[in-house]
Amino acid sequence: MKDPFVRSPRGVDPADNIVQQARQGSIAAIVQVLNDNLTDLGVRTRAVFADGWLQLLCESPQAQSLDIDEVVERIQDLLESISPRNIRRVNVNCRVAREEQLLWLDEIRRDPENQLLWSKAVSIRRPNLVKRLLSSQRQPTSPRKVALPRRLQPSQPRNQDRDRQVLIGSIVFILVLLLGGVWAYRTWIVSLPSDSTDLPADDPSTPGDTPPPPPPPQVDSFAQAVTLAEQASFAGQTAESRAEWLDLAAKWQRAADLMAQVPPDDSRYQTARDRTQLYRQNSQVAQQRAERVEQTDD
Repeated sequence: MKDPFVRSPRGVDPADNIVQQARQGSIAAIVQVLNDNLTDLGVRTRAVFADGWLQLLCESPQAQSLDIDEVVERIQDLLESISPRNIRRVNVNCRVAREEQLLWLDEIRRDPENQLLWSKAVSIRRPNLVKRLLSSQRQPTSPRKVALPRRLQPSQPRNQDRDRQVLIGSIVFILVLLLGGVWAYRTWIVSLPSDSTDLPADDPSTPGDTPPPPPPPQVDSFAQAVTLAEQASFAGQTAESRAEWLDLAAKWQRAADLMAQVPPDDSRYQTARDRTQLYRQNSQVAQQRAERVEQTDD
């Protein structure tokens, strides 16, 4: 199952927002970052978070593209660069690309020897506190493709005294700014006149001066489809009964219908077209599973 793409807020580059969501632990955003940076290897990824592990599936049409050292090193470098929240253990599974499987993780666990070329567990190191503070304050400037380093430089020995001094200095600076702001606000309040006789009175006879109500928020069918696809993706890992599979089929169909509503002038129009077809295929697979369960029960 192909992981959905997450839309960024208006006025923010989509790649910047994807990186921020990946740092927050969004599985769909992590997959997007990995796919954007593994295109030169011809590798596509899918992911599921299960039992405290990020289960990654790497696929390529040719087995030669799935070199274990190259793929593992690239994935570890990328994940350590973005440092996704609450993800420290990753299991990298690689195989030659095959037809879409709705429950690929179950298939791998059931028969790993015939499903995989290789599998390797990876630990993600967390950056120190100062790097995380600097990363959270840095304005995103990356281009459309997420330009993360291919290989990390060797880490320098940690200077704990310097880190502590930088942290203390930052805290003191923030406190000084807060106190200065409070003092300026109190000074401004005191300088205001005590009476309000010079203030213009409200004129009830001029209703035209009343500001118009804000326009209703626009509905983003792309974002709604992504959210619904994420829900269906996780629900598909535990579905067993016919009713559950039918509900999954309906969710995938609804996500496909929402994707089909993306207008042609939207920058994500081509992505929406591809995912409309994919979500409809997932709906058909879920419908077939429901019919199979019904026949088994009969």
